[in-house]
Amino acid sequence: MATRITGFKPTGHLQLGNYVGAIRPTITGQHQHDTTVFIADLQAMTVPHEPKRLNANSYEVAGLLIACGLDPATPLYVQSQLSSHFELHYLLECAATYGEMHRMIQFKEKGGGSGTRLSLLTYPALMAADILVHDIEEVPVGADQGQHVELTRDIATRFNAAYGETFVVPKAVLPPVAARLKDLSYPTAKMGKTNASTGGVLFLLDEPDVLRRKVMRAVTDAEREVRYMPESKPGVSNLLDILSVATDRRPEELATQFGSYGELKKAVADSVVALLAPIQERYRELMADPRELDRRLADGLEQVRDRATATVRRARSAMGLATPGDRAYTPHGVFDEV
Repeated sequence: MATRITGFKPTGHLQLGNYVGAIRPTITGQHQHDTTVFIADLQAMTVPHEPKRLNANSYEVAGLLIACGLDPATPLYVQSQLSSHFELHYLLECAATYGEMHRMIQFKEKGGGSGTRLSLLTYPALMAADILVHDIEEVPVGADQGQHVELTRDIATRFNAAYGETFVVPKAVLPPVAARLKDLSYPTAKMGKTNASTGGVLFLLDEPDVLRRKVMRAVTDAEREVRYMPESKPGVSNLLDILSVATDRRPEELATQFGSYGELKKAVADSVVALLAPIQERYRELMADPRELDRRLADGLEQVRDRATATVRRARSAMGLATPGDRAYTPHGVFDEV
């Protein structure tokens, strides 16, 4: 089985779009691939953040991944708790260039001013470390993440050429095509966990009455016929996409089942509530006994630690850094003549 990795950044509450685009494909493929999953809390620190919220979000995301069906055999851990990420990040910075970092999309979109955090500039090197530290062969990516995998490949290839074969060079793989859910209030914009307005976002932990209210208030259009036409009827088509996610039926087929927008909205609300009910119940069970979640994260950390440590050790040795146990290393850091 090919090794794969998926990271979830705890910058907000997970929503239905995250479930469709990342969580469900990870859960579905976890037994088909040697999968590692981590909570990317270090990545969330590249922009201003509130410490308590970051910590709470990290555990919320972890709990939801388990509640959605992540198997105990699939390693799940918090990125900042594995020191290999920090160490390899710096080593890769020494193999990357300013030009590569500067032209990455996140820095172009969010950086540039005098108050920009330096970590935003070096963020792509951290992402490369997240992948390379586990000898990952395949990285499932969406269209907006392909650039990062290409950079990771470039850095790994350059490192191997300069210092000897050290890293597995990963490749990007496209996950199964999934509906790109839109904001219910603004159906031309994607549903996101950090949207400025949350009125059109279906969060995985929204109470049933909140979910129903958001769906019933969804923007449609002035027509009355339910048709799946994403370009000309984005609001109605988005509702059909959501119903498709919840029922595993094609949106074009579903469109023929309703005579009014009201009927469609009610069916969508009922289906979303039913889809999320078992996830929410399992999440509440986990949060009622935090020790279970702590044990799961600790187990995941132990599952990946040896592999990550070995990768960093190879990289250190390749770059000429002294490592305890290598050659005739002394406590003072001096090599004896051999």
